[in-house]
Amino acid sequence: WVEDALTFLPPIAFLIAMRLIRHRRNARYPYGHHRAVGIGQLVSAAALLAMGALLLFDSVRGVLAGERTAIGIMVLFGHDIWAGWVMIVVVSLFGIPPVVLARYKLRYAEVLNNKALYADADMSKADWMTAVSTSIGVLGIGLGLWWTDPLAAIFVGVSIAGDGYRNLRSAITGLTDIQALTHDSEEVNPLIERIESCATDTPWVTDAAVRARDLGQVLHIELFVVAEGHTPTAEDLEDLRDRVRDLDWKAHDISVVLVTELPEHLLDEAAS
Repeated sequence: WVEDALTFLPPIAFLIAMRLIRHRRNARYPYGHHRAVGIGQLVSAAALLAMGALLLFDSVRGVLAGERTAIGIMVLFGHDIWAGWVMIVVVSLFGIPPVVLARYKLRYAEVLNNKALYADADMSKADWMTAVSTSIGVLGIGLGLWWTDPLAAIFVGVSIAGDGYRNLRSAITGLTDIQALTHDSEEVNPLIERIESCATDTPWVTDAAVRARDLGQVLHIELFVVAEGHTPTAEDLEDLRDRVRDLDWKAHDISVVLVTELPEHLLDEAAS
């Protein structure tokens, strides 16, 4: 029942996060409540890691204890049927919805730039992988290969724990202000390059660099610009800010900072 309870945490965390980010920012929360998405991913990651660890622990313990599951015969509609077939049918039926949900969640996680939804998709993936593992284990037992059940469970447990660790790392680095990344934390958010290009295409801008961090689904952006031989007005800076905002809905909180030279750490490729 613990594993079943853990599967409910990611969708609950996602729904709570989506409700919180709708709250308007104010003097007490000047950046809004967007980091609720990061916290939702953290909760989901912990649930994934715990689920994978529990599955691993139970499987390894069963192997070391020499436990061998026996599946008997049951009577269905007056006929003797091996209970394993019924188990496989039921598990397969319950494994179909998580496959469909995982595909949709992954698709919308990319569209929404939502890491909490991405972690929830990983939990749906864990559900259908567990169903596949159970079916393989039951078939193995039916063929007299008792070791297929714990072996399949160990493989799935390692995979789930790996997804949990990856999401946990992504959540922690995101909450500690790593450079803004894509929804799967695989690469730098391409919006950063688009913003820099937008700035350098401005006639009075000679150089530009962006410092951006994730605030849930949106980005907090500091755009540093150099304007040699020109003194931009407040209207010039506001116009540049508005054009950056029009690039993408994820460009949410934008500050344009006029400097004589770009911050050195933003030019350090090793830092990225």
